[in-house]
Amino acid sequence: MKAALEAHGWDGAWYRRAYYDDGTPLGTATADECQIDSIAQSWAVISGAAPAERARQAMQSLETHLVRAADGLVLLLTPPFNTADPSPGYIQGYVPGIRENGGQYTHAALWAILAYMQQGNGDRAGELFRLINPIYHADSPAAVARYKVEPYVIAADVYSHPQHLGRGGWTWYTGSSAWMYRVGVEAMLGLRRHGDRLSVDPCIPSAWPGYKLSLTHGRARYAIEVRNPDHVSRGVQTITLDGRPLPASGTDSSGANRIALVDDGQTHQVIVTLGAA
Repeated sequence: MKAALEAHGWDGAWYRRAYYDDGTPLGTATADECQIDSIAQSWAVISGAAPAERARQAMQSLETHLVRAADGLVLLLTPPFNTADPSPGYIQGYVPGIRENGGQYTHAALWAILAYMQQGNGDRAGELFRLINPIYHADSPAAVARYKVEPYVIAADVYSHPQHLGRGGWTWYTGSSAWMYRVGVEAMLGLRRHGDRLSVDPCIPSAWPGYKLSLTHGRARYAIEVRNPDHVSRGVQTITLDGRPLPASGTDSSGANRIALVDDGQTHQVIVTLGAA
């Protein structure tokens, strides 16, 4: 399957999205509409299927064509569908730049951020996480007037159409909010549960000096502090649990970076130190 994807899915500078029944490619530079789609680029990285160089190129193409920093948008695709033949289906029923037809579809924007984290690019991931954070779409009267929807929940989409630029749509969207939670907690802060064990493997902006978080496990509490003295984005060097060193690297089977969770009613101190390899 990987061989077929590389042979027929690569468009020269990014991955195509799909093929129509008649063999016409979707998401190709030779098309007038939907030349590039973000999902194929992000999942090339997230899946681990793409070769490293093509994964890097795919994300660079996503950055070039789909990130509109000045407008606070990470687009799903560009240019929008309008008169495409064959038709891609219901998506073409939306006005160009509205909802997923060339607007920001927040699911896909979060997958792009996750892909950057998996590449170890915590700086860019952090910038884009802030870019799509709804609170920053409503941090001034002018921004509130443009965004028009609640800034304390996730919107499924944000429009790119010039008449509605930056306007949010379909708020309280649980699919996108769940992904934003996972990307923020699991990928950025690096907190993951593995049965009765916990791992902390962050990918953060290098400017962060560190952070603290608290995890409740039954009656026990785990006070976790991540320190970043070398100002790196990724790379766990040491872990201590109640002052006792734990293995910080190795295979999963070795128990590396695994903190045993015990429901003992106690407060446990976990210190994770990041550093350059």
